[in-house]
Amino acid sequence: MSDSTVLQQEIALEQKHVDRVYARLVDLRRDATRAEKEGYQLAGVGTFGALVERDAMVFHAARRRHALDTEYEGLVFGRLDLLTGATHYVGRMGIRDESSTPLVVDWRAPAAAAFYRATPAEPLGVVRRRMIQSSREKVTGIEDDLLDPEAAPEGMRVVGDGALLASLSKATGRGMRDIVATIQREQDDAIRSPASGVTIVTGGPGTGKTAVALHRAAYLLYSDRGRFAGGGILVVGPSGVFVEYIATVLPSLGEDSASLRSLGTLVPGYAATRVDSGPVAALKGSLRIRRVLERASHDAVPGGPTELRLLYRGALLRLDAGTLEQIRRKALPRGARRNEVRGHGFDRVFDALWAQVRDQRLSGLPEKREFEAELADRTDFREFLKQWWPRLTPMRVLRWMADPARLRHYANGLLSGAELATLQGSFDLLDEQGPTIADVALLDELDELLGRPRRAQAKSRNPFHVRDGVQEVSTFSDRQAAARAQRVQRDEDYRDYAHVVVDESQDVSPMQWRMIGRRGQYASWTVVGDPAQTAWAGDPTELDHSRDRALGTRKRNSYALTTNYRNSAEIFEVAARVIRTIMPDLPLPSAVRSTGVEPVDLVTDRAGLPGLVRELAEKQLTDVDGTIGVITPVPRRDEMAGWLTGLPERIQVVTALEAKGMEYDAVVLVEPAALTRDAAGIRTLYVALSRATQRLTTVGTVKEWIPAT
Repeated sequence: MSDSTVLQQEIALEQKHVDRVYARLVDLRRDATRAEKEGYQLAGVGTFGALVERDAMVFHAARRRHALDTEYEGLVFGRLDLLTGATHYVGRMGIRDESSTPLVVDWRAPAAAAFYRATPAEPLGVVRRRMIQSSREKVTGIEDDLLDPEAAPEGMRVVGDGALLASLSKATGRGMRDIVATIQREQDDAIRSPASGVTIVTGGPGTGKTAVALHRAAYLLYSDRGRFAGGGILVVGPSGVFVEYIATVLPSLGEDSASLRSLGTLVPGYAATRVDSGPVAALKGSLRIRRVLERASHDAVPGGPTELRLLYRGALLRLDAGTLEQIRRKALPRGARRNEVRGHGFDRVFDALWAQVRDQRLSGLPEKREFEAELADRTDFREFLKQWWPRLTPMRVLRWMADPARLRHYANGLLSGAELATLQGSFDLLDEQGPTIADVALLDELDELLGRPRRAQAKSRNPFHVRDGVQEVSTFSDRQAAARAQRVQRDEDYRDYAHVVVDESQDVSPMQWRMIGRRGQYASWTVVGDPAQTAWAGDPTELDHSRDRALGTRKRNSYALTTNYRNSAEIFEVAARVIRTIMPDLPLPSAVRSTGVEPVDLVTDRAGLPGLVRELAEKQLTDVDGTIGVITPVPRRDEMAGWLTGLPERIQVVTALEAKGMEYDAVVLVEPAALTRDAAGIRTLYVALSRATQRLTTVGTVKEWIPAT
């Protein structure tokens, strides 16, 4: 029976239970609504005691109805098969059937603790742990961990990575079982690393780094819910494709405690997917660009007024360009935030004009306060101030960099002529196509440099309000729960996370480390990556400095994952040959699984490439049951995606950069030679070659693409 058939049968099995849960949910919601209505009718009795009883009954019924409504999505997300033979389904809230038998165990209940705490090294009586993914009421996927293979009953099915480890553990020979134990022990040690400080997890392709990071987040949330749910957990990945991927396999972290962001969406208001070339990204990611941005943030507004002329009681008041420039510089010294000192600039303009009025000895001269009030009432004067010193947004300032003269001025002495030529033109598409992923970190830096004007605090909603004129009567624990729920409502640009997870950290630039660091100043960290996969083409010393500054002086706990259990040995051998051309002494993980299927390398001419790529993709649909990745050079993604129009959704077209952190059952890598031009490209090729678990096919118009050793 194929893996796909087993998966569908297991999904159908879980769907039956989920259907039963949602049917029961309908009954409970109806009962809660009826109880709420009956509670309001108690007021008709007319006694004081009835009013108190009404308030209490209405509150508890309304609270139950609200919980049933808000926990609807993804209600059931886990299952535990225990050594005793019992089965517990884990979800966002506890639900019992008509006879009070649990259908779902609340994930916060002691009975659900093993869902987060059990590991292969310490299974806590759990044989199989299953993560259930769903969309509303429909089960869309499952992922298993076989925690105690020796106790698994005959016929127990295991899918996902759990199935792979289970098959490895049952392989002939003691050596393979020892390898599986090593994998599990390495991962378990990292997952259970101390909650404080920084946990650094390194490992090559296929070692389960991402799985470790996400299970660690879940483990921390359960072990210290008050800290990590209250403060929140931020998970940062390299691309939107990667974030969508981990969102489908991530065990539920409970409520809304985890925020998943890519580097292009970390700053509110932006969803960048465009990618700069390697040299441009290196310049935008360098710390030197911060000084360029600082100069821009202090510069005069392009097209702004260069002179102020006012008639006041028959006298001409005039501030020329030199005076206005002097006022701006004094009001905006280095280190000052432009939007926050705007008022100081206005005050200096008033002072300069008042000095002229006094020098001219006008008759009937008013007090200075009255003089300022008269000017403030004039539309022409207010319009001048708005144009001369407007409230600036980060995007407005970044657009100034598209002007070659301004860019040269800001970068003078900071960037060489060759670097300026490389950077020139990279900001031209900001208006038309929005920022690149690297630009988002620059926008965040500008936001820090410009500062934000103070805003009135929005009035917070009363969490204890039931309806007009009715305040709940509740217990102390009820009020504590409501207060905790109120705290979870965070600002759009929340920056006080309790824990930050950075996956594929080797690709985070110095400027991006600054961006992430602002959101984790008080956090503990989990940093996951593989130095051999880095696409960073800039100064490695600068990169290390920026990362260390973001992480602060917190204690480091380092863990290395050494076993590649996802790639077949045949596939990883090709990837290893490529990376050793530039890093011959690099310690690589050991690929422990062999399929006997060698990678295929095909060559064609330019005219035949589109048809051959489509043919190969269609072939993989019959060769494997799971996902198929067609990996393309960055500039040609849209073109090559057009070649595959109409094919099933399990074929995903991604660039070599978007493929980072991803895995596919089969990969068709197009034009690998396009990635061999420099060391950064070879590292990216190494990543692309190590995405496949079962089948790897490379196809292009160049025959020799593996660099010579």
